[in-house]
Amino acid sequence: MAEARRRAEAGLTQPLWIMAHRQTAGRGRRGRSWAAGNGNLATTLVFRPYCTAAEGARRSFLAANALFEALAIYIDRSRLSLKWPNDVLLNEGKVAGILLESAGNGPFLDWLSIGIGVNLSTVPEGIENASFGPVSLSGEGGDEVSAETFLSVLASSYATQEAKLEKFGFARIREDWLRHAARLGDVITARTAREEIRGVFDTIDDDGNLILITGTGPKSIPAADIYF
Repeated sequence: MAEARRRAEAGLTQPLWIMAHRQTAGRGRRGRSWAAGNGNLATTLVFRPYCTAAEGARRSFLAANALFEALAIYIDRSRLSLKWPNDVLLNEGKVAGILLESAGNGPFLDWLSIGIGVNLSTVPEGIENASFGPVSLSGEGGDEVSAETFLSVLASSYATQEAKLEKFGFARIREDWLRHAARLGDVITARTAREEIRGVFDTIDDDGNLILITGTGPKSIPAADIYF
């Protein structure tokens, strides 16, 4: 992500995928650490999307859909699910995560980077008391695949998502994401910085916000940690 920012600010002319063979300062959402591990994928797509910040944020759903389809080549897709807002689960464990960063001074973004970490072959050490413990693709019975090969598949899958967005709009992306959403229709808990909300996971709206049906009616949640 740091290298993506450097490239973007130096004058990016076309979309660029960056892969780290070794990562020493990985990070996740809200400043949390992220350990890539040997044989795993740590990559960032950086580009100029010519869109608003809100439209850029929706790219996390494109990335999730792309990750789902790429992983489904190497393991039974029925064992995969998408956890709002930006994780991919395999057998209810976290196999991949997504982190977005962007910059822009006006109504449109100057650049957007989509960081993706995938546990292809190993599980990071030292992660305790995680709500969704880390798992790896090969550790759960998936085919072994190198980071380089998986990145090629992922890049192609993401390009397909961008083509869908351009042709059909976010409604199609949202529909595809909901088809694989973890615990859709179940009671879940959303923990924000200010409160904890429990309700039935009904849908995501056109902005990608989580919609929970609670005892006092529907609640729209733009950002939270989710617990099942």
